[in-house]
Amino acid sequence: MAANKTIKVEQTGSPIRRESTQRATLIGLGLNKIGRTKEVPDTPSTRGMIAKVAHLVRVVEEGK
Repeated sequence: MAANKTIKVEQTGSPIRRESTQRATLIGLGLNKIGRTKEVPDTPSTRGMIAKVAHLVRVVEEGK
């Protein structure tokens, strides 16, 4: 992977009544309100975080 690849992620679900680890994962991704988007680096650890909260986020754009 190139060092500057990014993924744009948008939060679509609320962290209310979710496990604290899922809330912490959203905060780690830089998301905390529905509708917010954030560009994060395309790394295996980031992909794992997105997979953990896949029901609360969606990938808007991949790669650049």
